Amino acid sequence: MDFEFTDEQRMIRDMARDFAQGEIAPIASRIDETGEFPYETIRKMGELGLMGLTAPAEYGGVGADTVSYVLAVEEISKVCASHGVIMSVNNSLVNYGISKFGSEEQKQRFLVPLASGKAIGAYSLTEPQSGSDAANMRTVAVRDGDEYVINGLKSWITSGPVADYMVTIVTTDPSSDHTATMAVVAESNRPGFAAGKKEPKLGIRASATCEVLFEDYRVPVANRLGQEGDGFKIGMTILDAGRIGIASQALGIAQAALDASIQYSIDRHAFGRAISGFQAIQFMLADMATRLQAARLLTYRAAVTKDLGRRYSKEAAMAKVYASEMCNWVATKAVQIHGGMGYSKELPIERYFRDARITEIYEGTSEIQRLVIARDLLRPA
Repeated sequence: MDFEFTDEQRMIRDMARDFAQGEIAPIASRIDETGEFPYETIRKMGELGLMGLTAPAEYGGVGADTVSYVLAVEEISKVCASHGVIMSVNNSLVNYGISKFGSEEQKQRFLVPLASGKAIGAYSLTEPQSGSDAANMRTVAVRDGDEYVINGLKSWITSGPVADYMVTIVTTDPSSDHTATMAVVAESNRPGFAAGKKEPKLGIRASATCEVLFEDYRVPVANRLGQEGDGFKIGMTILDAGRIGIASQALGIAQAALDASIQYSIDRHAFGRAISGFQAIQFMLADMATRLQAARLLTYRAAVTKDLGRRYSKEAAMAKVYASEMCNWVATKAVQIHGGMGYSKELPIERYFRDARITEIYEGTSEIQRLVIARDLLRPA
């Protein structure tokens, strides 16, 4: 197995790293505190191709492979997890969904502005009563000629307050099961679309999240992805790609926490020497680095499996559950190594600790990932 990156992969990684350090790092702490959406840096990320990294070049994207995408998301998330998830949603949920399931006309209308960074995308599946139970939807679409009329409430929509286009999963019959679902691209500038208040979140605070209300919202049938009945399948397929993005975000947060812990252990002295000289600290650092590298390899494996065109649901779930739980463990140890300073907002450690927590929840909880893995293992040969 070749663990060497290609020249293109290294170039994309280095470009993302330079941008993150030069443009995002100076504002990361401030936007975490204020919760403001980073429009300017997201616009610049679009100009660099980071908002359409894996989208085909003919539709305004870079056409990079998934490994390059993983490397870039990690570098961005290492500096600011909010930027990381905005980038991940746009690429692996919205762009990917339209690229895989959209018609040529839909790709020209929606994918081109999304991949070029001229528009922002969101993914709308969750409802107040249907999180992990994703098929239990009550947002209903009724066909009326060449349009669907949609009514319902979606919740926890990342980039919802700022999105131009939203890949939305709805049902045509709430009394039925997942076979009555479909996917549409909702346009936020149409009447009947209302973004609710931004959620006051624990972490990733600069990533705008809200409820979205559809009230007699009319969307053309031409905006439907696939056929009626395909919604749940499309939604779950899109989430497989999204889970690689969240695993990559977790890698970035954990790497930042580890880097900070290494430096702090060298700089901080106690009992007459640097605390890096104490075995208790050394063992924590060693375990942090080992778990991080294991998660990284799982994430690379999921990315390579996707790039090979193979089924990768299990690999994405393994990467997501392990990387997210690793991230939380590493962030906790980072706080411990920093002691009281790890609990203070004077250093970014407490931000890493807060940002880490969501990685075990969104785009499929750790429990759902384990179900995905177990079902694959128990599937008849």
